[in-house]
Amino acid sequence: MSVRCSKVPKATEARLDVAGLLAAVENASPVDAADVLAELLTDALGASEVSFLVADFSGRALVRLGHAAGKAGGRTQGRETAERVTLAGSPHGRALAHQRLEVETGPDGARVYAPVTNRGDAIGVLQLSLARIPDEQTLTDVALAAHALAYVVIANRRFTDLFEWGQRSVRLSLAAEIQHRLLPGSFTCEAGQFTLAAWLEPSGDIAGDTFDFAIERDTLHLSLTDAMGHAVNASMLATILVGGLRNARRAGVELGEQVRLASASLGEYTGWNEFVTGQVARIDLRSQAATIVNAGHPLPLRLRDGEVTPVALEADPPFGIVRDFDYRVQRLPLEPGDRLVFLTDGLTERNPVDVEGLILAGAALHPREAVQQLVHAVLEATGGPPEDDATVMCVDWHGGPPRERSTDSGADE
Repeated sequence: MSVRCSKVPKATEARLDVAGLLAAVENASPVDAADVLAELLTDALGASEVSFLVADFSGRALVRLGHAAGKAGGRTQGRETAERVTLAGSPHGRALAHQRLEVETGPDGARVYAPVTNRGDAIGVLQLSLARIPDEQTLTDVALAAHALAYVVIANRRFTDLFEWGQRSVRLSLAAEIQHRLLPGSFTCEAGQFTLAAWLEPSGDIAGDTFDFAIERDTLHLSLTDAMGHAVNASMLATILVGGLRNARRAGVELGEQVRLASASLGEYTGWNEFVTGQVARIDLRSQAATIVNAGHPLPLRLRDGEVTPVALEADPPFGIVRDFDYRVQRLPLEPGDRLVFLTDGLTERNPVDVEGLILAGAALHPREAVQQLVHAVLEATGGPPEDDATVMCVDWHGGPPRERSTDSGADE
């Protein structure tokens, strides 16, 4: 069997009726959304064995979702089935990592693997079989269908646990459930001036790590935090601190006031005797200037011009232990081409890995791949789940002016 690769082709005149596809999905149950798209592909392209594989929480596998009662192998829940497919060395993995179509050809036709991605967030892979080797128009249609499927999954997973269940190749503890709910809906974002990705590998009993990011018209907000302790108590500390940061951020306060309010909320809950370390940063997308608060957290690392160095920051106390503390808002040096790596101590303490060397070795990787490579290196070095959560956030700063926006409130008359 031969294998050829193809970049996701640009659409010319697709044979797929996207408007009809979206209407059919809207009329179906959220649980049936991916199945409806598969049926339309079967009719439009003569495809067979159409399936959607969702990325699981390990970052090392996909899970093929189905609903055939009594099917052998994999996990089952009622009529739902989940078959695990390893990414390493597979066409699924190449499609996802390189963000391009993978085509396997043989005497019986071809099998196509298309990345299902939105703004760099690797949601999964669309796999289908064709009776003939596909031409460029067919590949265009498959790529378009995979792109539409990303929006279908994003829209419909709000209403069902199906996709979430499929992603869970291991059972989550209560603490992990709480921790997972704190994380943003996407771990990756491509947004013109920057590309951001993060990854969290929980320890066996959860140690309170979180990350967060949000984009306004002219501002990128991001944070990485690490609550003291383990299990549910650590998750509760993280919940209060992250909730406080989000509440203040959404109220529109400045960075210094945001962290002061969040720290006060945590201190009032714990009696000022438990804490969360962390870094909270903002990047002004117009001035391209960045600022950061460092609350007793390991220093970020910066890859610039082939060299990895710590970003020099003064350390203020962790959140929640000093009443009415005035946190310093420090300058975060930033130049186009920089890669900033924020990490928790689960990646640096008691782990025999060269973090700076791994960052340098992964310089050419997309941040989505770089953060997973770094965390997986820690897992391999420790021979299993880490003693502490291992969390990393990577920000590639491309720079350049933001897209100019119209200030008109309505259409021209």
